[in-house]
Amino acid sequence: MKKIIIIGAGAMGSAFAVPCIDNNNDVTIIGTHLEDNLIKDIISNDHLHPGLKTKLPKEIKFAQFNELQPLLEKNLDLIVAGISSIGIEWFVQQISKNYKKKIPIILLTKGLSIVDNELSTLSDKIKNLLEKEGHSEINISAIKGPCLAAGLANKMRTGTVIANKNLKESQYLKEIISTNYYSIEISEDINGVELSGAIKNIYSMLIGASEGLSNPKATKEIQSKYFLNTAASLIHRSISEMVEFVSNYGGRAETVHGLAGLGDLYVSAIGGRNSLMGKYLGEGYLYNEAKEKFMKNVTVEGAQLALEIGPKILQDLNPKHFPLMFSMLQTICENKKLEISW
Repeated sequence: MKKIIIIGAGAMGSAFAVPCIDNNNDVTIIGTHLEDNLIKDIISNDHLHPGLKTKLPKEIKFAQFNELQPLLEKNLDLIVAGISSIGIEWFVQQISKNYKKKIPIILLTKGLSIVDNELSTLSDKIKNLLEKEGHSEINISAIKGPCLAAGLANKMRTGTVIANKNLKESQYLKEIISTNYYSIEISEDINGVELSGAIKNIYSMLIGASEGLSNPKATKEIQSKYFLNTAASLIHRSISEMVEFVSNYGGRAETVHGLAGLGDLYVSAIGGRNSLMGKYLGEGYLYNEAKEKFMKNVTVEGAQLALEIGPKILQDLNPKHFPLMFSMLQTICENKKLEISW
């Protein structure tokens, strides 16, 4: 039995606790400073998670933010980051106070960042921030793949990949977490896994736009019936661009064709917030208009990523090599109508 704390009580962090507890671990979910009321609601409602609409196992412990530091002072076996990408610096500030050498950190968060005017994976960002706080021998892994949180919480068969530069560490974590319904592949290509898991959110918006882009002159009825031709073409071209993008930033091309790339792109493209935003963009709405009118209080990860890395990518990369990505980045960052050069 391993002692695991998951920081962040959102949908994915809470769902991830299910296979951890089913593998006979001691698991505590700790809410952020913004989630005290959420933690109270889960405890008072018989472990019903409002975001997942699912009752979580009674064996999972829940703790509020003020209990985080006392828990970090104990002998932990694993720290899991279940926070959003904008909370990475906050996460590091919290664990830095009591982080002990070599304790594994697993990053569930998908995203990229610009650090010192360079594109950075979130695991590298965490590592660099901890080193600035005087820590060494930092052990960080990333889990990515086609995993809808509610499906995992309900123990639907799910496959993901865990990456660490040390393959033995990936194998060790796999043995702690995997179950008969939560299967894990291992990889040492942490760059490729993180890059793939992040940029597929941008491409899933493009694929979501396929209905409106299929034939703008056709009726909505015809578009909704026959847009799959367009979607298939965009999937193919998206994967080709993802391979070049990941390779350009030090990842392996084959990683894109695995669970972190193609697998996750499929899940995001057939339904979800990124795909829905893409649908509105394909119908001719500007991003700011669609966000305000249809998705005002909804987090769209692909759009957040575009706003974070878009200006740097548009400046550094060749648009001839990434026509789809450039189309979406300009649509989001410059609030332009989505247009694709076929």
